[in-house]
Amino acid sequence: MVTGSKELIRDINTHLVLETIINEASISRAATAKHLGLTKATVSAIVQDLINRKLVIEIGSDDTSLGRKPILLSLNKKAGFVVSIDLGVDTISALVSDLAGEDCSIKQIRTPKNAANIINEIINLIESMKFPSDTPYGLVGISIGIHGVTANNQISFAPYYNLSGSDLAKTIGEHFNVPIYLENEANLSVIGEKTFQYDYSNIANISIHSGIGLGIIINNQLYSGYSGHAGEFGHTIVEIDGRQCPCGNLGCLEQYVSERVLLNEFAKLKGLEEVDFNTYRDMYEENDPDAIKILDQFIKYMSVGINNILNAYNPEIVIINSSFTIHFPHALKKIEDALKSKMNNYIRIVPSVLQDTSILLGGACVSIKNFLGVNNLKLNNAKYQSPF
Repeated sequence: MVTGSKELIRDINTHLVLETIINEASISRAATAKHLGLTKATVSAIVQDLINRKLVIEIGSDDTSLGRKPILLSLNKKAGFVVSIDLGVDTISALVSDLAGEDCSIKQIRTPKNAANIINEIINLIESMKFPSDTPYGLVGISIGIHGVTANNQISFAPYYNLSGSDLAKTIGEHFNVPIYLENEANLSVIGEKTFQYDYSNIANISIHSGIGLGIIINNQLYSGYSGHAGEFGHTIVEIDGRQCPCGNLGCLEQYVSERVLLNEFAKLKGLEEVDFNTYRDMYEENDPDAIKILDQFIKYMSVGINNILNAYNPEIVIINSSFTIHFPHALKKIEDALKSKMNNYIRIVPSVLQDTSILLGGACVSIKNFLGVNNLKLNNAKYQSPF
């Protein structure tokens, strides 16, 4: 039998009331009490405390024709703000948002080649952002999306920038005097997709950039594995004795379908030093045979990888966040056609809507949840598009 003090029970109830108010967008005290099975007196007392703490506001009356119109409650999204960082291989992106993931501003800089400069560059980037004024709580948290493996708020493996063993979280946290949350970028991406777009209980979210990551939601909970290594989808082997990978293995999926590898391969086919995605897209649309070959390679290996995900995790939905599926929607149909197993008949495969902002919005969600003390967050009241 689980027991607790009155203070603990009230604390739990407070978090439940606040979570309900946030996720319902607007709700009355009576409806909140009915939803949670609490007494109206208990909910009223908790709501008054939340109002006094400037976390909840009254936003007017519900439209009802019967009796006294109830007062609607909402999260005070201007009570504070959060900062999210996407520490990419080529660029560092920063987002400032309110407590509803709205009123966002975004800035992007190049990632310094010298890893020793990264921490100072992140601090300078954050300080250059425009912060909201006159908020009761100010800056309440900073999240940093790492393109690698994190555990216990430390970077344990990052193949494309050497930050292992660095005091990234400690240094930035002491500078701004707020909590810092380090998380794998694919994990943040799936949190963003679930919070703002696809509210499913079981999700596999594939992020394809310089590398390939897999964010996994199982029964509404993020799954990161024993030491944070779950979801290293790019390092699953698809070719025995294949191409060398920085992780130490041969034939990793990342060496065949990451955007970095595919664009480098296309550049070599064209005798060029480098090619950006826009150039590739233009040539594909002109039916360039080498461009078609590259997309066919993407479809082939992604079909193999997704088939393995479906059989291992049986998600309700697979989200693919890649320029190749965003700009070439027919690639998704070809991937689906390649998945012939009867086990996969009822799985949805969809492109990311959040695109480049999924990591940033997922990071905002992590900071917001920790500040407010809520477990589940639904903020999918607005549609987001990538600003990049």
